[in-house]
Amino acid sequence: QVQLVESGGGLVQPGGSLRLSCAASGTIFSINAMGWYRQTPGKERELVARITGGGSPNYADSVKGRFTISRGNAKNTAYLQMDSLKPEDTAVYYCNADIVTPATLRLVTYWGQGTQVTVSS
Repeated sequence: QVQLVESGGGLVQPGGSLRLSCAASGTIFSINAMGWYRQTPGKERELVARITGGGSPNYADSVKGRFTISRGNAKNTAYLQMDSLKPEDTAVYYCNADIVTPATLRLVTYWGQGTQVTVSS
């Protein structure tokens, strides 16, 4: 069974910073891309940032220059450093990962449970 667990959300003032972490665990053969998405009530989940297995990142235009996605050395973790936060960044942030398990040898996208980020004074 594969699990993705996010941590690091919370309440921060505008202009502040937060660092989100995502850790994949379970019986894993390989992990390809990992990403962060966010969702607010009544809106569709949107891409924030994604990083390939080779370490190439891409970002939503709304967060370019403010957010940085990275992978841990063990490659089963992903981080989202969020700087210069704005109230419009308030959302539930979800981690996802494209994972191959030994049981199926198929690429499946897994999601974490989400972590709340609130930017408010």
